[in-house]
Amino acid sequence: MHKNTKLIDAGRAKKYTGYAVNPPVVRASTIVFDTFSELKQATLQRGNRVPFYGRRGTDTHFALQEAICELEGGAGCALYPCGAAAVSGALLAFLQSGDHLLMVDSVYEPTRALCDKLLKGFGIETSYYDPQIGAGIAGLIKANTRVIFMESPGSLTFEMQDIPAICAVAKQHNIVTILDNTWASPILCQPFALGVDISIQAATKYIVGHSDVMLGTASANEKHWPALREHSYLMGYCTSADDAYTALRGLRTLAVRMQQHEQSALTVANWLQQRPEVETVLHPALPSHPGHAIFQRDFSGSNGLLSFVLKQGSQQQVAAFIEGMAHFKMGFSWGGYESLVTATMQLQKLRTASSWPYSGPLIRLHIGLEHVDDLLADLTAAFERFTQAS
Repeated sequence: MHKNTKLIDAGRAKKYTGYAVNPPVVRASTIVFDTFSELKQATLQRGNRVPFYGRRGTDTHFALQEAICELEGGAGCALYPCGAAAVSGALLAFLQSGDHLLMVDSVYEPTRALCDKLLKGFGIETSYYDPQIGAGIAGLIKANTRVIFMESPGSLTFEMQDIPAICAVAKQHNIVTILDNTWASPILCQPFALGVDISIQAATKYIVGHSDVMLGTASANEKHWPALREHSYLMGYCTSADDAYTALRGLRTLAVRMQQHEQSALTVANWLQQRPEVETVLHPALPSHPGHAIFQRDFSGSNGLLSFVLKQGSQQQVAAFIEGMAHFKMGFSWGGYESLVTATMQLQKLRTASSWPYSGPLIRLHIGLEHVDDLLADLTAAFERFTQAS
């Protein structure tokens, strides 16, 4: 089935929708039963989508979980109050004191902070590795290595990881592999087909698509789903039925939104490559990108997120660039319908295992659903302010 059709059908079984097109919003804390036998049976149904208590979920949650599994190929899906919670929940499901974690050096900064602060305090050791290490990661594995965490591409610097090569090494050593698959959304990369054990989505971003809900998902293969499910439940992770419903509604338009994000972002990326102020454009769909071959092999398309590095620029110039935009708003996150801009002056301070080859400031753009001509006009004015501030 084509992915566009899957997005329309996923999670819409009649047991969830009843007589309506969409699953209704079922809000509940207590679930009531008619007989003691029914109550006892529900207690035993931990692995199935059976109402038991509000924290386990209602049909609204079950519909979203089923949809994510259908789209990514997982055996089960846990829901979390945000993407960062999905990351922490997945890691803590497979790590304990004395274990060793291999974490990609280009990872989302809050994940790095989790490792360096919380996990360290739990007695879990983290080693960072070059995102382009591929099968060479075998040389970093220790006797107590339990998890390898990947993010491809990196959400700030866009290095592509050789996911199948890393997963093959991990399977030889019985190591759990986790991928932050948010950049691809559930439709541009099939993580389980590449060998991944756990796939994470910050559903806050492209799944919801409208910058109005915090939500995370972690889906697992059949082998690792029981452990992920049990740990997530025991740690108290849950989400509201309203947020699950909003995510389901966002899924229905994901393909058409992503097509527009991709088309406009590539137009902007190619335009940026022609600017004399720009050192390089970081977008894996560009043939000039070092990871382009891996991107073509493992991904079916791209999205609206990209970065570019300036040849030079002071903090004053960068501020002049990102302030005063008509359409690009300054703000964190991405994946909504609106365009966003952020800037980082020093990338090397965020690296410990790999070197950053550029000295100029990095500007990250999320290309929203505005007309691309208006976005290019906004960027043209930004470059003019940048030059005038020198």
